[in-house]
Amino acid sequence: MPLTEDLAARFAKIALGHVTREYPHALTHVLDGPQDVRSPRDLHPVFYGSFDWHSCVHAYWMLARLLFLYPGMPPAAAIRSLFDSQLTAEAVAAECAYLHRPAARGFERPYGWAWLLKLSAALLSFPDHPWSATLAPLTAIFATRFEDFLPKATYPVRAGTHFNTAFALALAADHPPLCELLRRTAERWYGADADCPAREPSGDDFLSPALAEAECMRRLLLAEQFLPWFDRFLPDIRDLRPDTLFQPATVTDRSDGKIAHLDGLNLSRAWCWRSLAAALPPDDPRRPVMLQAAKLHLDAALPHVAGDYMGEHWLASFAVLALDV
Repeated sequence: MPLTEDLAARFAKIALGHVTREYPHALTHVLDGPQDVRSPRDLHPVFYGSFDWHSCVHAYWMLARLLFLYPGMPPAAAIRSLFDSQLTAEAVAAECAYLHRPAARGFERPYGWAWLLKLSAALLSFPDHPWSATLAPLTAIFATRFEDFLPKATYPVRAGTHFNTAFALALAADHPPLCELLRRTAERWYGADADCPAREPSGDDFLSPALAEAECMRRLLLAEQFLPWFDRFLPDIRDLRPDTLFQPATVTDRSDGKIAHLDGLNLSRAWCWRSLAAALPPDDPRRPVMLQAAKLHLDAALPHVAGDYMGEHWLASFAVLALDV
């Protein structure tokens, strides 16, 4: 399915309906004392909506990406107005001040860090607007946090949730000054991996540890490095193995935020399969197998992007990742 203007407008309207919706809110916040009991909007005057901070950030990314692709779509004016009103120097300074608190040292590491850098890169597509420059102080903080953290992170995190380090490196690759550090880290963490068993999914995964790792390496390695690594890492794709990677996850309760993660798993797998297939030679026999896997996962998830707020506050962003390849 292509990312058409009509579909982009639908996704944009979903996000515009929740990026300034403060409640319900899952707040990640360390209290040092009673003075820290504050509302989401008081703590995060830019990214207080969308149920949680990171989902709000990647909703802004999605809106920026869709605005760039379809500047004339019906919700475009509302997106520009949102960015003008929310991305102000005062609000960004407050977001930065929150991060300077000692208790916020690990805030949103690494998932939110990476999405903020991806949003920042997307805003560079609008040189006639001040949005990217206004966000720059926050971008600099998260880039520095990657620079400080990655050299001392001995081990990767291979979970299928927010802590997955491969997904974070893949997204952060949109920030060119970090790419050499990201590449060295990816080689150190994943370079020797082979014959991936893909013991997934777990019950609340929204990322595939196996495919996120492969996508990370695709983004950060040169083609002549990536292709031999990929051959070793997933050597049996033509035989549909590991079989779990080719079977969409079953979602039994979309009102349960953790179970609803599995719709995101299907979308993120579709994104990875499509991106990885595009990196192979045109006549590679694995390509149709991988693209068919992507289609199966998209078909399973796209009808459920909206409906219950437990998925609606974030799934459209992952749908755009999957379709915009």
